[in-house]
Amino acid sequence: MKFRKWLENWNMTGLKIKTPFLDMEWKPRDEDKAAAWELYIELLTRISTQPLPDSHGDEKTALDSIHSLFPITRKVIKNNGRHCIEFTKIAIVVLNQQVRPFTSKWHKLSLEGALQDVSQRRTFRRELQALQADLRIYTKMLADMADVEDLTELEDE
Repeated sequence: MKFRKWLENWNMTGLKIKTPFLDMEWKPRDEDKAAAWELYIELLTRISTQPLPDSHGDEKTALDSIHSLFPITRKVIKNNGRHCIEFTKIAIVVLNQQVRPFTSKWHKLSLEGALQDVSQRRTFRRELQALQADLRIYTKMLADMADVEDLTELEDE
């Protein structure tokens, strides 16, 4: 299967990836599967994929949790070595195109005190929900790559 087709299966064709990579064969190795499993567990157990009801939680803590995906992903890539290239391709793109725009925007705004403002907190939570929807798809992709049963939709909301 081509990388492009794998992304189409997950409705992730909006990711900006150069054509040579999209036309390559999609063949995850054991290292890819191990890396996918590690990050899958991290995403599945964080605010990145879990609901944050309006009456619960803290926006700054949620922002910090989302931001922690960067060092966690780097560590997973380093720990699984240079042979987890299929995992690395998708992980880098998701971090840079989906997570980074959210964290860079809200980090700056939080430094300016935006998370103290009720309307800004509502906007943060609305944008967090949109990011969470994308990251739930990513979590399902990781389960597929890891060749494990997906538990993303295990719980009732």
